[in-house]
Formats: sequence, structure tokens, C-alpha cells
Amino acid sequence: MKRIETAVSRLAPSFRHALTGVAAALAIGSVAAPAVASPLKIGYSDWPGYVAFQIAIDKGWFKQSGVDVDFEWFDYSASLDAFSAGRLDAVGTTNGDSLVTGANGAKNVMALVTDYSSGNDMIIGKAGVKSIADLKGKKVGVEVGLVDHLLLDTALGAHGLKESDVTLVNAKTNELPQVLGSSNDIAAVAAWQPNAGEALTHVPGSRPIYTSSDAPGLIYDVLAVNPSSLASHRAEWEKVIKVWYRCVAYIDDPKTQPDAVKIMSARVGLTPEQYLPLLKGTHLLDLAAAKKVFVKGDDFGSLYGSSVNADKFNVRNGVYKQSQDVNAYIDPVLIKAQ
Repeated sequence: MKRIETAVSRLAPSFRHALTGVAAALAIGSVAAPAVASPLKIGYSDWPGYVAFQIAIDKGWFKQSGVDVDFEWFDYSASLDAFSAGRLDAVGTTNGDSLVTGANGAKNVMALVTDYSSGNDMIIGKAGVKSIADLKGKKVGVEVGLVDHLLLDTALGAHGLKESDVTLVNAKTNELPQVLGSSNDIAAVAAWQPNAGEALTHVPGSRPIYTSSDAPGLIYDVLAVNPSSLASHRAEWEKVIKVWYRCVAYIDDPKTQPDAVKIMSARVGLTPEQYLPLLKGTHLLDLAAAKKVFVKGDDFGSLYGSSVNADKFNVRNGVYKQSQDVNAYIDPVLIKAQ
């Protein structure tokens, strides 16, 4: 029997964001594309795989490419609320949250994979906790149903443990550094950056005992596009995708990476020195890598296999009741057009 305690007075939302805007979507059965056809409205938030678009915004690359776009900056949860309410044509999200958003009525298509998490999502143990195996019989703080609950689930399984071997303490992700530092009986927390870094900084002796680099492809970040917008504006979306790969090349080139990091760090209010480690924990995908990810497969090397795994996790943990047809959420048409 899974044991879950609560470290805060109200339960956390059932996935990485609070999808309050989905009620409107459910009222009409699905989310229509925004009424205004131009510009394409794209929601982005504080994750390197989304912040990378800031390079193109600042340098005017979209205008140069002949595509009219309007990038709107949000907190992650608010961006998905806006997409669910039909106010955006596309949004940056994880592949697992793409499924959750769709299951709740806001249909979407994963048309671009920006990256996979490669260390920015972590299980952080207190001093004395040296491995996942040390968590048996202990309490672990996590926001239940979110992406790092999936990471914890994967870590436990990789070490021969089940969730019933630990006690989950449900808390907001941004509160987990405080939970780890102030709760004597919490052995570890599962959190993504920058919350993970805050925990490591403020809790003496803490260390990562498992990260997303141990399971590459478990967590993909994608651009989820409204199907109506994709069908109506395919040529424009092809240009958006082309600009994205220009951003990746600019970041990957040692000659231009310092400027790229300067732009990205400024967007989130950090110094380049503070931001570079966050970028290194995100494996951005160039076109060749993306084409491989869009090939159907059963493992984490494929967006399909990773998303099937996320779907099973979501159903198993009651995030939504009915399994989703992963094939309906993935469309490589824009990648094949590059």
C-alpha cells in the first residue's frame, strides 16, 4: 500500500503544473486555436529548452525568417493554463505533461522536441544518504504526480525498490529545499532546477544520489502545438522549427555560446556563470538527434517509448484515468520537412 504524507496544508496538483484553465476546455470538449491567426502565440517559461528561444527573439531571427510570432513569458503552470484556455497556439512542456494536458481536454501535438533532461532533475539525499538503496524505510519529499515523482519511481525501480518501500511526503516543488532542511525525518527530496540547486546550497552535506542523467530520455521537453493551428499554419510552423535549430547551433558553437548564455541568463535573472550549469544539465537536440528521437521505439531513446512510460505512470498514479493514445500526440511532420 503506497504511503503518502502531506508536508503542506493543501495537496499539490496532480502534475508539474496546476491546470486551472482546463475547466474551460472541458466545457467545450476541446480547445480551439486562438481566434487571431497571426501572430503565432507561443508560451515559454524558465527551462533551458524553452529559454533558448530567447536568442532568436533578441536577434530578430523570426522576422528574418518571415514568420510572425509572439512569445509570452509565464510561470510553467500558468503557460499550460493559458494553452488549455485556448490563448496560445503552442507551449513548452514535458512530454508527460503534454499527455496530462490532452487527457484533460486541451488536445495538442508534440511537433518539436527541444531537449531531454540530463541532470537538472535530481533526487537529493541528506548527509549520510549515499544511494537510492539507503532510502528504504525512509521518508522522501516529492510533489506527487509531477515529473520528479516519475524520476523517483524510476530510481527506486532501478535499485530493486518499490514506492511502498518509502513514505512519500507530498509538498510543492518550490518548498522542497525548505522541507529537506527543516524536517529531521526527511531523508531526501526529488526536485528540478533551480529548486534542486537551492537544496544543495542550503542543506549541508546534501548530495544528488540520482539524476535525470541516469535515465536519459525519461523526461523530454517539447513544443506542444494546437492541432488546428498546426494544420492551418504548417508553413509558418516549419519556419519556427528551422529557427529553433539555428538557436541550438548558436548555443553549441563554442564561439557563440558565451553570447547565448548571456542572453538566456538575462531572461531568467541570473548571471551567465550561474546559468551555465543549468544549461549543461539540459541536452538540447539538434536536427539529426531529433530525427532519431521521432523514430518509433519502446525505450527512452524514442519519444514514443518515453511517452508510453509517462502515460503508464500517469494512469498508475491517478493523474488521469484513461490511457492516452501516444501516437495521436506525436507528429514528426515538421521535423521531416527540415
